[in-house]
Amino acid sequence: MPSFQTTPGTRDILPPDAARWRAFVESFDSVVSLAGFQHIVVPMFEDLGVFQRLGDATDVVTKEMYDFVDKGGRHVALRPEQTAGVCRSYAQHRPTSPWKVWYGGPNFRYERAQHGRYRQFDQVGVEALGSDDPLLDVEVIALAVEFFHGLGLRNVVLHINSLGDSGDRSRYVDALAQYFESHIEKLSPESVATLERNPLRVLDSKRENEQAVVSQAPSISGYLSDEAASHFAQVKQGLEALGISYVVNERLVRGLDYYCRTTFEFQSTALESAQTAVGGGGRYDGLVEDLGGPATPGIGFAIGLDRTLLACDAENVFPHPSTKADVFVIDTTGGMQALQLCQQFRNAGLTSERTYGARAMKAQMKAADKAGASFAVIIGTDELSQGVATVKSMVDGNQEEIPLESVVQHVAAQLGKVNS
Repeated sequence: MPSFQTTPGTRDILPPDAARWRAFVESFDSVVSLAGFQHIVVPMFEDLGVFQRLGDATDVVTKEMYDFVDKGGRHVALRPEQTAGVCRSYAQHRPTSPWKVWYGGPNFRYERAQHGRYRQFDQVGVEALGSDDPLLDVEVIALAVEFFHGLGLRNVVLHINSLGDSGDRSRYVDALAQYFESHIEKLSPESVATLERNPLRVLDSKRENEQAVVSQAPSISGYLSDEAASHFAQVKQGLEALGISYVVNERLVRGLDYYCRTTFEFQSTALESAQTAVGGGGRYDGLVEDLGGPATPGIGFAIGLDRTLLACDAENVFPHPSTKADVFVIDTTGGMQALQLCQQFRNAGLTSERTYGARAMKAQMKAADKAGASFAVIIGTDELSQGVATVKSMVDGNQEEIPLESVVQHVAAQLGKVNS
C-alpha cells in the first residue's frame, strides 16, 4: 500500500483517458470558436463574496464550498463553477460588449462522491455578456447542441424553461411557498428545510414519495410578465427555425439563484443513473451588477466532462484518440542512431518511439508491436556499415532497405504524411 493516495472525491486522469479529455476540450474549442467565442482562464480561487452571489440558499454556498482564510487573512474559496468568475472579470476589466468567451477546467465542490460526480470536476462552457436578445439565447443553446452532435451523441434531450424577471420569480416563489406549506405533511424533513431557504429548490426533489406533490405545484408560466413571455416565445421560435427539438419543462429551475428568464438543461436518455444532466445553463442578467459592474445581461452554459463522457460510452461514440506510433526505431548498435532518427521523424511530424538500454532485437520488436507502430525501422551493425536502414511494415511484414538519408521521407510517404 503506498503512503499516499488521492483524497476522496478526486482521482488521477491517466493515459489514455487524459488524451480523451484533451480531445474533448479541443472539440469544444473548434465549435465555439467558429461563433467568435475566445478562450478565457479565470483563477481557481476568488474572494468568497464572488461565489456567495450564487445564492445563500443553494447547496453550493451553504454546504459544498471549499473556503478558507489564507495567510494574508483573506477569506477565499475554490471556484465551484466559473460563471461568477467570468462575470467578476467582466466587472473588473470592462471589455467591449458583447463579450463572448469560453472556458475549460476544474471546479471544486464538497459533495458526496459517486459515479460521474467528483469533488474536483472539469467543465467546459461559454458566457456571452452584453445583450438581452432572445436570439442570442438560441445561438448559445445551438452551440451546445452542435458540440454534442460533434461528439456523436444522439440521445440528448434539450429541456427549456423561463424563470421570468425578478418580479415574476418573486411572485412565483410566494405561490410555491404557499402551496408547499399547505402540503407540508407530504414533504420530507430535507424538503421542509429546503422550503424554508428557497421554495424553488423543492422542485428539484428526486425523492419518489414527493413526486406527486411536486408535480401538482404551480407552474411558472402563470406568473410570467408579458415581456418575459414574449422573450421566451422568441427563444422557442428561434430553436424551431434552426430545427432544434426541445421540451418545455416548467419544473426546470437549475441549481443556482442567479438565473432569470431562459434556463435550459441537456439530459442524456442513454444514462441509466438518476443523474442524467450532461450540461445546462441560462440567463443571468443581474449577476455582473451584483459583482460591482454595470447592469449587463448575460447568458451561458456549462457541460460536465465526466457525465458527458459516460454518455459517450453509453452510446459508443467519441472513442479514445489513437496512441499508436507511426514508427518504432530499433537500434542494436548502441542507441545513438535511434536517438537521431527519432528526432528526425518527430521533426517531420511523425510519432516515433524507441527502447532504452541495450535491449536485444527480439525485445525491441516486441516493444514495437506493443506500441502499435505501423513501421519498424531497424538499424543493426550491417545496416549501419552500409548506410541503410531496414524498413519493415508491421501490418504485412514486408521489408526493404532504404538509404539512411531517405528513410524519413520514405516512411512519411508510406504513411501518406509527406509535408507539402
